[in-house]
Amino acid sequence: MKPAPLVEGRRGPAQIWNSAPQLAQIPAINPTTLVPPGTRVVVIAPHPGDEVLACGGLLQLLSTLDYSLQLISVTDGSASHPGSNVWPVKRLSVVRPQESVEALRRLGVPLHSLKWIRGGFTDNALPAREQQLSQFIARYLQPGDVVFTTWRSDGNDDHDAVGRAAAKACLLVGARLHELPIWAWHWPAREAINIPWRQARKIRLDTWSVARKLHAAHAYASQLAGDPEIGLPPMMAQVLLERMREPYEIVFL
Repeated sequence: MKPAPLVEGRRGPAQIWNSAPQLAQIPAINPTTLVPPGTRVVVIAPHPGDEVLACGGLLQLLSTLDYSLQLISVTDGSASHPGSNVWPVKRLSVVRPQESVEALRRLGVPLHSLKWIRGGFTDNALPAREQQLSQFIARYLQPGDVVFTTWRSDGNDDHDAVGRAAAKACLLVGARLHELPIWAWHWPAREAINIPWRQARKIRLDTWSVARKLHAAHAYASQLAGDPEIGLPPMMAQVLLERMREPYEIVFL
């Protein structure tokens, strides 16, 4: 996750997530239609926590249905607090993977059977290594995999680069790619025209699934705390957590 100019609270200026009328028109899709039974699921997260923000509810549903799951964490997220003495890179490189373990535990994802790949790429620098990243992802994909990652037009450089790299890798290997918006939902409402609504499908979540996803997001203590000494706000803004209360997740086919 990266800093973004997010407006705090539902009553602030309209953003896509809380004002776009198209959201109500998105058709629902069953997870077993999205991911046929017996298919392996691969989730590619640019930074620790992106898998929860983007598809924490879907991860819960798929794990309860006993799908084979693989998570690729491209970076360790250690550059999330630039210039901070409270959250220096060395500390974050240890803390953020630990936060991911706890978040997945809170989601109910069985860690003993989860294949977890850590890429070790440097965050804030993925566009410059996009070709290498695509080759790296392709090594861990198999024909027929269903892959979920950040939308290649999400508006965050790392998210966009991972989306593009994953698309190339899936094309090379013969896997199916679905993209997930994160920061795009917090664009100003006037930008809703740039969302590919016809490709969007809604995965409905029950109250319990939403609660577990929020509980998992709160495992990222480093992202809920900024550094007031240098004027750094929390990376995980309150409005982002508010958006996560919606009873659905959206995927672009």
